[in-house]
Amino acid sequence: MTANLGSLDRLLRFVIGVVLIASPFMAAAAFAGNAVLTYGAILIGAVLVVTALVRFCPLYRLFGWKTCRA
Repeated sequence: MTANLGSLDRLLRFVIGVVLIASPFMAAAAFAGNAVLTYGAILIGAVLVVTALVRFCPLYRLFGWKTCRA
């Protein structure tokens, strides 16, 4: 796996992922009563965090995109 995520892309993925993982546990979350949205947010957040940590996104490779230099 070659890295295909740049620094800004990784930072945004990590922050959005953490927010999505934490949001179902907050009392003010609008989708707290819906299990599908709750688990969906956690799953999508986890995928974003993992891709940010490993610096590789399979969808970017599929489409031939790169946001990193070199």
